[in-house]
Amino acid sequence: MGEAPRVKICGLMRREDVLVADSAGADYVGFVLSQGFGRSVETTRAAELAAGTRAAKVAVLVDESPDSAVSAAQALGADVLQLHGQEGPHVLEALRDLGPWTLWKAVRARTLDDVERTVERYASVADGFLVEGWKDGSMGGAGARIGLDAEAVRRLIPEALDFVLAGGLDAETVAESVRRFRPDVVDVSSGVEREPGVKDAGAVRAFVAAARGVRAEASR
Repeated sequence: MGEAPRVKICGLMRREDVLVADSAGADYVGFVLSQGFGRSVETTRAAELAAGTRAAKVAVLVDESPDSAVSAAQALGADVLQLHGQEGPHVLEALRDLGPWTLWKAVRARTLDDVERTVERYASVADGFLVEGWKDGSMGGAGARIGLDAEAVRRLIPEALDFVLAGGLDAETVAESVRRFRPDVVDVSSGVEREPGVKDAGAVRAFVAAARGVRAEASR
């Protein structure tokens, strides 16, 4: 096994939770900037929450126009734009020309065909793919695990691009999921919460430690 995966803590809504994630060593802190979702935060508030932290900042966006996406990303100081809607490749092409950020395209995978079609459509314009399980009516963050063959999923993601594994992860499951899927990044939101939008500090620290520990175990 190679390097331990990078870790993203997403759906952050409170300053204390951002600081815990940052101090625990998370590589990314994520904020849902599109409005109307359970963990949405206004862009100006997200910028306040993230101020002064070390971790890279991820703007989670759903079907925003390039102009509105850029406005939100610039206000946050985003390093990554994570796109969860039906944005076409032309949107990613436009965003690539408008800022220095990394672009991740999300896919809610009911079947391997869902992953394959998304990769074929976006591989030339995305820097990575976030793969999570399917849950009807959800655009992400619902804790839906991927019910697909791990090796088959891994083979579909080009090695040159980030493979972000999300959905149903927590401190108890992340190590085994990393061994099976071999992602570049693991992403958690509800799996480290004591209630929606409220992170549990102990769970955040345990998740980061469990994800980081996979390579240490494999290296023995």
